[in-house]
Amino acid sequence: MPLRTASTLTFFYALGYPIGALAVSAMSPMAVLVFRFGVAGAILSGWAVAARVSWPTGRTLVHVLVSGLLAQGVLFGCLYLALLHGAPAVLGAVIISMNPVVTALLAAAFLGEGLTWRRVGALTLGVLAVLLACAGRLVMVGGVDPVVLLLLVSLVSVAAGGVYQQRFCSGVDFRATAALQNVVCVVPVALLAATLPFTVTNPWKAAGAVAAVVLSNALLGMTLYVRAVNDHGAAAVAMLFSVIPAVAGLLSWVMLGQRPDVGIVAGLAVGAVACWLNVSGPAGRSEVTRDSGQQGQHDPGGDG
Repeated sequence: MPLRTASTLTFFYALGYPIGALAVSAMSPMAVLVFRFGVAGAILSGWAVAARVSWPTGRTLVHVLVSGLLAQGVLFGCLYLALLHGAPAVLGAVIISMNPVVTALLAAAFLGEGLTWRRVGALTLGVLAVLLACAGRLVMVGGVDPVVLLLLVSLVSVAAGGVYQQRFCSGVDFRATAALQNVVCVVPVALLAATLPFTVTNPWKAAGAVAAVVLSNALLGMTLYVRAVNDHGAAAVAMLFSVIPAVAGLLSWVMLGQRPDVGIVAGLAVGAVACWLNVSGPAGRSEVTRDSGQQGQHDPGGDG
């Protein structure tokens, strides 16, 4: 993945955490997501139509919609509910940063990629990193609370969505994929918004935060994410999650004044080691090459 692509995607994906926290502090989370998915879906659909891209049909269309519900609908629905109930933005970023480890497991199960000793070690460190990051929260509430569970569901959904997209949707134009993934998420979040109380504590803050969520996260961050998965594979994109939490933590400190506690900092450090271990060495390089569309040219357990 080119450095420019990687750095741009990292910044805008990380920016989504503090901006999302700002948005749900001013408006009901499901209402924020209705605007996020609805406006982004309309804009991206117009872009795809103007570019005259080919739209998927039949079974491929169903696969794109499923990938959208996993990679965006479940991810942001659970994340925004967790932020609403007091989860620091950087805690969400650290837990979801275990994406490379979960992606490795799912890729081994569904894409036939080898589960090497490096990946087993990465998984072990990844679990430790999540426990360290959640330590303060677990002590405060006396156990695993709904906030932590929501963030763990977000973690599994984003990993599953990336692997699913790579497996079934890699041949679809990224503009069509991004548009459809946003549009399909409007219905479930609208249904949830209709059943939950609607509140706006600060109209101007809500308008600005929602506009920022749509522009920076939905249009730029997630569109870059979809294109990168198509071009470079889920495992290569997941590598960026070793950096995203640090950027999100810095942005959250500057924008929200949320200083990471000791557990989160320790979790970030261990998580970075887990992600590095997962993608380093001959197996990691072979895996990235395989995910870039060269399946079959390397032995999953060999040196490439």
